Amino acid sequence: MISRTAAALLAGSPAIADAHFRAEAHPYHPELRPDGYVNLGTAENRLVWDLLAERIADRPPTTEQQTRYAPLHGTDELRDRIAGLLTRLLGAPVKGDQLVVVSGATSALDAVASSLCDPGDAIVVPAPYYGAFDTDLAGRSGAVLLPTPYAEPQALPEAVEDAVGRARRDGLRVRAVALSSPCNPTGRVYPAAVLDRLLEVAARHGVEVIADEVYAGSVFGAEPFASLAGRPGVHLVWGFAKDFGLPGLKAGVLHSTDPQVLAAARAFAYFAPVATDTQALLAWLLGDPDWVDGFLAEHRRRLGASYRAAAGLLDAAGIPHLPAQAGFSLWADLAAWLPAEDFAGERALWQDLLDRTRVSVLPGEVFHADRPGRFRICHTADPATVRTALTRLGAHLTTPTPRPEGRTR
Repeated sequence: MISRTAAALLAGSPAIADAHFRAEAHPYHPELRPDGYVNLGTAENRLVWDLLAERIADRPPTTEQQTRYAPLHGTDELRDRIAGLLTRLLGAPVKGDQLVVVSGATSALDAVASSLCDPGDAIVVPAPYYGAFDTDLAGRSGAVLLPTPYAEPQALPEAVEDAVGRARRDGLRVRAVALSSPCNPTGRVYPAAVLDRLLEVAARHGVEVIADEVYAGSVFGAEPFASLAGRPGVHLVWGFAKDFGLPGLKAGVLHSTDPQVLAAARAFAYFAPVATDTQALLAWLLGDPDWVDGFLAEHRRRLGASYRAAAGLLDAAGIPHLPAQAGFSLWADLAAWLPAEDFAGERALWQDLLDRTRVSVLPGEVFHADRPGRFRICHTADPATVRTALTRLGAHLTTPTPRPEGRTR
């Protein structure tokens, strides 16, 4: 018999992970496997490996010291170099002793949620939101997530304030608001004034803010990115998976100015340290700030081109989508093609697309969308492969078919 916590984790395996491994087990190749799956469901940055490979090829050999134990919350060298990067990237002063380095942003989210929340405490999360938050923030902490829909970014602070008030009237202790900024899945960049108002709401109600800023270096639109780094009551998460295209190295960072949260997170780092050799590699990678800044600039340029190409293909296929300013995905609207106007219909369309077009995208239900028909489509793969996938989707969705009760698409 396993524990209730373990059983809950098994039952709550994120659909993001399930779809990813199905698609990756039989991947598309234009010559070797033309009938393979194209994975546009996973937000992996596959646009920059050539730049990284060139840099990593010059890495010095591994030393004996790099095979030994290191501080579980990150070496001084790595934390200082990340602090320098984040100071430039986020536009706010970050110090190495304010950072806890753990095995991925998932572990950083788990550490901060477990540091702030007792089981049953509530975290308000503006929706739609990154679907794995359900596990990352609540899987081990025992917190209760409260999805909070809002129509436009300007309405976000008021929606959060209403949610906090309702939760407290229901007898819940609200400990935090968790926000992905830029937003995953929509690709929106929140205006600084909106974030200022959100912090005012949080301060007025005495709740903390967990800011997931893993896409901070992946902004390509006109709206300038405003970080929450260093603001009172804010605990910020970043990592190397998105901006640097290194998800397999599993290196995430928690930044906080709260000594108690930092001490607790360092204790949780015992269960999720980054390998010493990986820490050395990342510290070396960040050792040339000019290279890092040039790399990130080229990453943003390629990312913007990738987005524009994918958006153009969706437009040509008549598939509506929100304009994005950051991140790796488009928030598409396939409501017109649902076999039924509910989330069961959305799941049926998702399965149909996966089985018949062999393209993996993720349904909006995973992200707590406000209505059925939303789908997240990631575009940061080889451009020709993305074109193949979106052409498949467009061809499959072109022909109208009857809906129940005489409705048509």
